[in-house]
Amino acid sequence: MNFIDYIHQKTLIDNETLKALDTLFIPKQYKKYSYLLKAGSPSKEVFYIEEGIMRQFYTKEEKDITHAFYMENDFYMPVENIYFHQPYPFALEALEPCLVRVAEFAQVEEIINNNPQLERFMRMLLVSFLKSLSDRIYAIKFQTAQERYELLLKNYPKILLRVPLGHIASFLGITQQTLSVIRSGK
Repeated sequence: MNFIDYIHQKTLIDNETLKALDTLFIPKQYKKYSYLLKAGSPSKEVFYIEEGIMRQFYTKEEKDITHAFYMENDFYMPVENIYFHQPYPFALEALEPCLVRVAEFAQVEEIINNNPQLERFMRMLLVSFLKSLSDRIYAIKFQTAQERYELLLKNYPKILLRVPLGHIASFLGITQQTLSVIRSGK
């Protein structure tokens, strides 16, 4: 869904504010396997994914580990940079061609601060992000690999068609061999 339609669907903001947001969020195309952010980036940009899927990952002991996936209608911003002025510890990579709307956080925040509907929307996004993070921690600590795999398919039904299995295994915290066993139903 395009950016303005999504915001309009989720909020009751006026057309003037919608137009202001539309001019702030610049559309950018990213090729498959290109980086939107690299580890250590100082970026304070906000991303809205209109088309495509991205993964957030970090590198440990020369191995990249998938931390999260973001796809259509997801917002993303490097919280470490924006709120804590710390280096960005992850990389953000397009896993297929992506159309992403990008804006500077400071400019977006100005509009949010002057619009109660957008403040509520931002709060809803933050609560949703916290819930996802809480669910992820619970899954890692208390669910089996099979349960984590089933939850992934429930949350992202077409992910197996869009993301390499190595990234999925890494996200689930298992090897590709274990993922193959789970997928075969053994």
